[in-house]
Amino acid sequence: MNTEAASSPKLTYSPSPRFEREIDNVIDTALALNRIVGAVVLVAQRGDIVYRRAAGFADRESRRPMRPDTIFRLASVSKPIVSVAALALIEQAKLGLDDPVTKWLPEFRPRLSDGSEPVITVRHLLTHTAGLTYGFKQASDRTYHQAKVSDGLDQPGLSMTENLQRICSVPLLFPPGSSFQYSIAIDVLGAVLERVSGKPLPEVTAALVSGPLKLNDTGFSVEDRDRLAAAYMDAPLIPARMQDNQLVPNPPDLLSFSPNRIFNSASFPSGGTGMAGTATDFVVLLETLRTGGSPVLKQKTVDAMTTNQIGDYLIDPEKPGWGFGFGGSVLADPAVAQTPQSKGTYAWGGAYGHTWFVDPQLELSVVAFTNTTPEGMGGIFPLALRDAIYRSLPG
Repeated sequence: MNTEAASSPKLTYSPSPRFEREIDNVIDTALALNRIVGAVVLVAQRGDIVYRRAAGFADRESRRPMRPDTIFRLASVSKPIVSVAALALIEQAKLGLDDPVTKWLPEFRPRLSDGSEPVITVRHLLTHTAGLTYGFKQASDRTYHQAKVSDGLDQPGLSMTENLQRICSVPLLFPPGSSFQYSIAIDVLGAVLERVSGKPLPEVTAALVSGPLKLNDTGFSVEDRDRLAAAYMDAPLIPARMQDNQLVPNPPDLLSFSPNRIFNSASFPSGGTGMAGTATDFVVLLETLRTGGSPVLKQKTVDAMTTNQIGDYLIDPEKPGWGFGFGGSVLADPAVAQTPQSKGTYAWGGAYGHTWFVDPQLELSVVAFTNTTPEGMGGIFPLALRDAIYRSLPG
């Protein structure tokens, strides 16, 4: 842990009429058109919360309103939290970026299609260059589906040991370090962190991230179910409530969700998708990173985390201009990406309907958690919200 300072950022609420006017309109429109069921949106600039709103329903069927302290299933918003924990252990010299994964997981030995066994490192896991993938990135007749690999969102009760065996049973997509493929890698990293520390992953993240930052509502389980947002998915008229084993369209195939997985203590703690938390907690983490990382990381580690680590590899052919650091994408070329965000902005999202980004040049941190997928993550709403925020900035 970085001991240069011992407290997380103290954010002051200082609402801005300009932000309220622009962002309220985006949220109200999304709710009126039934694009989303509910949302919590927070915008921080220069250490002040300039916009904060909870709108719509956390649970539409029971008419429970969204509140600032509503807890969400985080999906891939888990990734930067677990990545910070890994980087903290690297700072403590308990783990190395270029350590072979087999140093900590000797049983994890996936092979290439030619049968050779390459070296996968911690760096490869953090940057999604390990040659792994996700089932939802493949058609239903491909390897991950055949091996029943869990993406960390489904198959309640599945153990990490079993899922690692399933991952190892299918060939890697490419030699580690030779390409980028968003993947199950952070789940594997979570297993590494458990071996390094000798503790379950929930205890690791609590000790290294949520504890020091006092993120009291962020973890791998939910104690107060009455505060948990229900999960919804896009549907023709209004969003439909998700059930377990829910298949949601996600080209080239389907993404499988089991919202009740988080209540099953036998489910492996998915470092890539398994956490829950509030928007209020997460903006504290973003502001901690934006302001240098203390008390969880050192400035030089944050600089590396928020710098493109994958060279010229594309994270998505349909989203040029973005690279990837440790825990999220990094904006390399705003013009190519066609975004008002500044070069160096880092960002990501979560499959239950979330987006977040930090624009360091403008000292801006934004968290938008919804309970509706895929609209809240990759639909009209997050783009309209982004544009409204930048319209609200002083000229």
